[in-house]
Order: sequence, then structure tokens, then C-alpha cells
Amino acid sequence: MRAHSLATTPNLKCEDCPIRHRAVCAKCESDELRELDGLKYYRTVPAGQTVVWSGDEMDFVASIVSGIATLTQTMEDGRTQMVGLLLPSDFVGRPGRAQAAYDVTATTEVTLCCFRKRPFEDMMRRTPNIGQRLLEMTLDELDAAREWMLLLGRKTAREKIATLLTIIVRRDASLQLMGRDGPLEFDLPLTREAMADYLGLTLETVSRQVSALRRDGVIVLKGKRHITIPDFDRLLEETGDDADGGMLT
Repeated sequence: MRAHSLATTPNLKCEDCPIRHRAVCAKCESDELRELDGLKYYRTVPAGQTVVWSGDEMDFVASIVSGIATLTQTMEDGRTQMVGLLLPSDFVGRPGRAQAAYDVTATTEVTLCCFRKRPFEDMMRRTPNIGQRLLEMTLDELDAAREWMLLLGRKTAREKIATLLTIIVRRDASLQLMGRDGPLEFDLPLTREAMADYLGLTLETVSRQVSALRRDGVIVLKGKRHITIPDFDRLLEETGDDADGGMLT
């Protein structure tokens, strides 16, 4: 097994955790949180380092506390495809599955709240709140995968960029318990090269479309990464979706 580039991070109290209301433990009662607290440990993975390789044995599962990671599939001829993003509160690993299905790589510095796998699986069987929440997260992930099929197959380059920005700002807003009144600001967690890989576009196309969105006033870009959305509804219109986008939750 290849070594993981993980460093120990000081423990957080569950009540102080920034992902408490969205993570796998969101429905847990106080006694269940105390039990989980005995199973958890924190790790930090530097940007660019691999959390786990596809095919590796996994003796842990984890929630992302902060940072962004990518899920990547490597083909037999060496080609790779980014197949998913892991954002704060997303779950890494699968109970009941011994090996990792994908490479998980830290795009930014990532902090993980890890649980020893077998004790977590035992607790999940005894604790309906954990199993129910994990099922909800799995179904959300399935919905997101179906939406991503639409994005890759039917949307224009501009719509793809707008949709990705919408996904990121929604998650950022929900984790910070923000509403949608006024401008929304966030730091883009992906380089333009990573965006191109994820969206199936060229780097030149990504740069051109980001510049066009900025020129048209849909986004305000400060430096290479800091983005302000003056009007979220305007950004939603650019995604090409036939929906009002709902609330930022």
C-alpha cells in the first residue's frame, strides 16, 4: 500500500465543528456524538497530495471538514478523468467496501475528520441516525451525478462554467448559513486547469468564458481566485437550467 501524505491535526469539539449541521453526524444525539468522538481523529493533507489511491485498502472513513478534494479515475492506458468534487461535509470512503474506488487528491489543503472503519460500521448498524443521514447523502450524490451527466453532455461551455460556480457558491453559502441577499463572495478552490479537466474543456476555453462572465458583470474577479457574485439569480440564468435555483441550502 502506498503511504498517504497525512499529518495529524488537533481535535475539534463536535459542537465547534463547521460542518456539524451537514455531515454524516448531523442527526446524531448527544450520546451518539460522544461515542463518535471516541472513534474520530483529524488529519490534514497538503494541497496536491493524495489522500487515498484507487485500490488501496481503507481502514477509515472520513468527512471533509475544510478544503476541496477531487475524485479521479485512471484508465488502463494512463488517461485520467476527474469524476467528482469533494467539498466540506462530503463523505470519503464507503462502509462495507474494503478498497478505495477512486484516487482522492487534495486540491487545496484538506482537513479530514476520520473514523476508524470497523467501529464506525458497528455504530452505523446500531444507530439509525447515522445510517439515515448516510443514505440521504448517498441519494444527494446520485442526484448530483445525474445533473453532472446533463452538464457534460448538453450544456455549452459558458453554461458549464456558470453551473460549476453555482455548485460551489451554494455549498459555501450553506456551510456558512448564509442567505442569498446581497453579493456572495468565495475563493475558487480549483485552478483553471482543474476546471478544464473536470468540465471536459480546454484551458483556453475556460479562461475565455471566465473572462466573458466577468466582462458581462455576472462575476467580479479579484486576483485569480476570489470571486464575487453580485446577483445570484443572474448567475443561475447563465446555467441554462429551467428552474429558479431554490434557496442556498
